[in-house]
Amino acid sequence: MAALLETVMHKLWFDMAMLGMEAQQVFWLRTMKIAKGGKLGEREARLMVSEKVMAAGETAQSLALGASPGSVVKAYRKKVRANARRLSR
Repeated sequence: MAALLETVMHKLWFDMAMLGMEAQQVFWLRTMKIAKGGKLGEREARLMVSEKVMAAGETAQSLALGASPGSVVKAYRKKVRANARRLSR
């Protein structure tokens, strides 16, 4: 039982560390896009704010319904990776 708990905690730690690194990449890419200005920069700024509000609401709902911390981190990572792909084009 202790080995299972250790494995679960290791996976959560790893996923949280990866989320931090992936989020840094998106932060940098977004900063560059917003710094360029113009309509694309304005659009990205609005999109960033709306995504954060939606993600916070979805997370609150998931946790209220009993979601695990691991599933919350997994959902955030999926969204962050999608942003990284979109911003890298």
